[in-house]
Amino acid sequence: MSFYENTLIAKQDLPKSELDNIKDKYNDLINNSSGKVIKIEEWGLLNLARKIKKYNKAFYIHFKFKGNKETLKEINKKIKIDSSIIRHLIVKYKNLDTKNEYFKKVK
Repeated sequence: MSFYENTLIAKQDLPKSELDNIKDKYNDLINNSSGKVIKIEEWGLLNLARKIKKYNKAFYIHFKFKGNKETLKEINKKIKIDSSIIRHLIVKYKNLDTKNEYFKKVK
């Protein structure tokens, strides 16, 4: 199994309950398709560098997980039909950094 990071960019006008549903949905999807979620980070509502489908801001949800080719196929298949996700990025790593959280809110 390889290590991956998946960043989902969701529409800015979604309610909190819908964001929780998205997070749970992809968490279950990864765990049920021979993968294992290591960490989930909610980066919150951030400005986009350029407009995407008329949106200036978006919610970012970041998954760190262990998986294989079948896990990636399932994720890509579900993201294509999910209308609340406007962009996503999956990156493969040799090792995951689970200690640092780069968009953590400092109090």
